[in-house]
Amino acid sequence: MSQEIRNIAIIAHVDHGKTTLTDGLMEFAGLRDEGASMDSNALEQERGITIYAKNTSVTYKGTKINIVDTPGHADFGSEVERVLRSIDSVLLVVDAQEGPMPQTRFVLKKSLELGLKPIVVINKIDKPAADPDHCEELVLELFLELGATDEQMDFPVVYAIARDGLAKTKMEDEMKDLSPILDTIISYVPVAKSFKEGESLRAQVFNLGYDNFLGRLAVARIYEGEISKGQSVFIKHKGESTKKGKVVKLSSYEGVRQIEREKAYAGDIVLIAGLTEISIGDTVTDNENSEPLPAINVDEPTVKMQFLVNSSPFAGREGKYVTSRQIGERLEKEMEINVGLQVERKGEIYDVSGRGEMHIAILLENMRREGYELSVSQPKAIIKEDSGFKTEPFEEVTIDVPAEYQGSVIDRLSNRGFVMQSMVPHENQVRLLFEGPTRGLLGYKNQFTIDTRGEGILASRFIEFRKYAGEIKKRQVGSMTSMVNGKALGFALFTLQDRGELYIGAGTEVYEGMVVGNTSKGEEMVVNPTKGKQLTNFRSKSSDDATTLIPYRALSIEIGLEIIQDDEFLEVCPKSVRLRKQNLKESERKKENKI
Repeated sequence: MSQEIRNIAIIAHVDHGKTTLTDGLMEFAGLRDEGASMDSNALEQERGITIYAKNTSVTYKGTKINIVDTPGHADFGSEVERVLRSIDSVLLVVDAQEGPMPQTRFVLKKSLELGLKPIVVINKIDKPAADPDHCEELVLELFLELGATDEQMDFPVVYAIARDGLAKTKMEDEMKDLSPILDTIISYVPVAKSFKEGESLRAQVFNLGYDNFLGRLAVARIYEGEISKGQSVFIKHKGESTKKGKVVKLSSYEGVRQIEREKAYAGDIVLIAGLTEISIGDTVTDNENSEPLPAINVDEPTVKMQFLVNSSPFAGREGKYVTSRQIGERLEKEMEINVGLQVERKGEIYDVSGRGEMHIAILLENMRREGYELSVSQPKAIIKEDSGFKTEPFEEVTIDVPAEYQGSVIDRLSNRGFVMQSMVPHENQVRLLFEGPTRGLLGYKNQFTIDTRGEGILASRFIEFRKYAGEIKKRQVGSMTSMVNGKALGFALFTLQDRGELYIGAGTEVYEGMVVGNTSKGEEMVVNPTKGKQLTNFRSKSSDDATTLIPYRALSIEIGLEIIQDDEFLEVCPKSVRLRKQNLKESERKKENKI
């Protein structure tokens, strides 16, 4: 109860080393189990990114340090915003080679607006092209640009190689372990407000979890008073009446493990079970007349798409959960914890809105792994009406690319409605900054990889809703659609591969209306991928040459969401991802096009 507590969040752009640093701090404190990581979700481990904000704590020199590891990808920005409301300082991790990136700007801006004083960790100082001094200058410029106060500008800097568990406060120092970071936290981060006898409980929920037995779980910061297991409490939601609830179970964090507690006090971060109707930003109190804490706002979605029952000829072959009701129940469960998601039911179709393509792709990937089978439509930017004008979401896009590829990138994005804001050369690299409509970015990332031969880095962040930018011309490939049911043959695919890119290989089962590839010239083609070689009594050298197939491009959910056309569905199944026309029959598609 008398233990000092510090509450911090680790924030950064994607892949700058937040989770590696958190894991290293736990290991240094002796709280990391063999092989355990903050990125415990299978998708997080596969992709090397943090998707869900997570809590841990370490004890150092008698002080408990609660740490929240936050996502770095822009699509999960809503996770970061609410976490920042629950802590007292942030570790801003910046890659010594890349310097500040779009999400660095986003998370730092939110931190400064909340009055937090960051500690800057310049990570990966061992990289071949690392330039810690230049990186520090860029960070300082960013603080100035974002309107930091004099107090915020006076930030401490720690240099680190988080992967090796090493840090130092001066470049000339020798590195032994991560203690310089923990020492900086203790000397710089304010002590969390401690418990005072007779003070009413006030705690605020900043994250949600779900347990199959306990239902909704609330992760909350206790600002005043104490909370006990079995206690009756009031839940105050902004603009609504007060609800009653009972604390069934109370836990706090030790490393990544949850330790059950009988009581917890002001300053700590706890996990509360039993409050089934609680939401992000709600205040938990033991006094009905207590003032609720300031509300936490979550940014609205920018992209939407439809989820519906899979109606293809292969429907039900792989999935365990295939009905509209089962899909709806799963989406309801997701909304328990995924506050950046919105779902609206329209008959048998669900309109799902999220923060970006990746936000929804992660949900789809989790669903397919759980045995769900469904179809989804093309992602579209959310268009709104505001004072008689159409508005749409705009993005800021930062691109690091070798100088030789800058022309094609500028050309592509200009055609997609983006306006270049700045161009900064650095040795043989160029950093380009653009602003433009989210619509223009949908389906572009794959083209960007091709244009830059995989050497470019593209990062984006949502800015705001602005006036509708008008029509956007995107160079689109056409679809190669099967006219028959059957098994694709190597001979047929060999004749088709010259017309574009294939999504299937020899032996793949196909059906009428299934998209088997794209056409490079943009025309719609109806093809027969099951066609075999004509057998004759004559032999010729050219016709008997072995057919050599170019490796095809296997569809994943993300690739599918990028290339899907307006008249198509992406079929998401536990083992397969297919692209198909919404109307499977060619004759009916032709009729639709005439109308």
